[in-house]
Amino acid sequence: MLVWLRESGVETVAAHFDHALRPDSGCDAAQVAQLCASLGVSLVRGRRLGTLPSGSVQAAARAVRYEFLERARIDAGCDVICLGHTADDVVEGAILHLLRGSALAGLRGMPQCRGSLFRPFVHVWRADVERYLAAHELTPLRDPSNADTSRFARARVRHILLPELERGRPGISRRLRAAAATADRLQDRLEAEARRMVRDGSALRQELREASRCVRLEVYRQLYGRLPALSRRLLEAMDALVLDGATGSGLDLPAGLRLRVQPGRVSVDVAALPDLALPRLAVSPCRGCADAAAAHLRTGLTLTVGYRRPGLRMRPLGASGSRKLQDLLTDAKVPRHLRDRLPLVFAGGRLAWVPGIAVDTDCAAPSGGLGVHVALDWGPESPVVLSSSLHPRSPVI
Repeated sequence: MLVWLRESGVETVAAHFDHALRPDSGCDAAQVAQLCASLGVSLVRGRRLGTLPSGSVQAAARAVRYEFLERARIDAGCDVICLGHTADDVVEGAILHLLRGSALAGLRGMPQCRGSLFRPFVHVWRADVERYLAAHELTPLRDPSNADTSRFARARVRHILLPELERGRPGISRRLRAAAATADRLQDRLEAEARRMVRDGSALRQELREASRCVRLEVYRQLYGRLPALSRRLLEAMDALVLDGATGSGLDLPAGLRLRVQPGRVSVDVAALPDLALPRLAVSPCRGCADAAAAHLRTGLTLTVGYRRPGLRMRPLGASGSRKLQDLLTDAKVPRHLRDRLPLVFAGGRLAWVPGIAVDTDCAAPSGGLGVHVALDWGPESPVVLSSSLHPRSPVI
């Protein structure tokens, strides 16, 4: 692929990741460096230093490799990561997925494009690559794990299952490749329909209930957005929770994420939010402006910033009577897991401003009169750090 890209006039940077799974893997890295030097191609090299994530060795190696490739792409200022998978790899992947009980997404084997990843050879057979290499007098590196049928399922599919199928049904590999191409087109349509339902990292619960099951499962995959993909068991558990789960319920997912069922919406975000520093208050004189991210409060107030505590109420500007903070947050559809982390502004211990939601009538600046423009400043210099207490902290203005 590297030689072909250079012959095609494509500006290319090579990247090689040493998984350090074999004692002689460093020799592979050296041979790659030698090839790149002979072609005049810049090379970005990486080597695994820590332990692999738990689970399948091949899946874990793929995860750290793709992470390295994305960093290399960004550092090199490139637009696309080209991978050398061939039509044979697509067929092998489709068979492996079908053996695991996968549906349409598995039958396609692997997509030609996904994010910054591009596979230019998915319609080219491995035998064609071998002939190309021979014509250019290039000797490829051959990973011995690809021939280890005792350890790896892909090796068994490649060297045992597919040859047997070909003997019984000559040409079946090409027919499987054609079926994978059809599945790819159908999956593209399915993913496009799901993308229309995903907005700002969440999806409307009613829309999900009205969608077909295959669309719902694809929405969950997109909300998760990680590799390796979620298992069917987890996808079905997510679907059951979305359809029938109570508001506020959730499900822990791999990679430290959690599905959350909110009023009218479902989302996937981090399971445990880190402690945040309390923001400072940026205050300046003002007779009123259109800044929706700020509040206009009366002059002479002693302002503090803090977090929610039991029993808070306020008289919202433009509304009649006093209301509980809990009811204001519920009406504003603030997710439950974020309510204790929403910074609040107090005036002498009284709740004065719930940013983005309400200003207290008695603390608001008179219309057209001089007041103070108050905004949250999340600058890194803020010395006030959230503790286990939810009570207002000391003044920060």
